[in-house]
Amino acid sequence: MASRKPLRAVAPDEKPARAKTITEAADAGTQRELLSAMRTRIAKAVEDASTPARDLAALSRRLLEIAREIEAIDSRAGGDDLGDAANTPDDQFDPAAL
Repeated sequence: MASRKPLRAVAPDEKPARAKTITEAADAGTQRELLSAMRTRIAKAVEDASTPARDLAALSRRLLEIAREIEAIDSRAGGDDLGDAANTPDDQFDPAAL
């Protein structure tokens, strides 16, 4: 499983990486990249005033599901304190040390 890269400043001559499109992520990306691209696309549809009202509930529900899936991937990758705590082994209890 890939770990997160630490954040760093972009050099003056360096262009920031752009997010992959849904097609690019589906063809050659990770599951997280695909979910991230889908999240962006669905969020745009939810914000678009021309999106039919009948579709907003399903799109909103899917947007929340995708956000939870991304959060779960990040948690499994050790990206949060709760995930780190859950993966910490317990120490042996020594009653004589009290």
